[in-house]
Amino acid sequence: MKALLVLALGTLCSTAVLADDLANNAKQIPVEQYNYSQHLDIARVISMSAVPNVCEVVPARMTYEDSQGQQHILEYRVMGNGCSNG
Repeated sequence: MKALLVLALGTLCSTAVLADDLANNAKQIPVEQYNYSQHLDIARVISMSAVPNVCEVVPARMTYEDSQGQQHILEYRVMGNGCSNG
């Protein structure tokens, strides 16, 4: 019973440390501002922010991995999804 408790607490602590490491890595990635002359090396898209339901240009972010395996966060401008044509 004690061994099971120690195992459960050890797993919980290692999970918390891993989550903290992932959060620190995300904070260390600088946000790059996109411009049209920029060449992008996108090997894999990790995540994209949701586009709000407004009728105006808003900032959006994409987290991606380049061909070297480095993660980047790119901020760009996008038209919101809230406009109607009628």
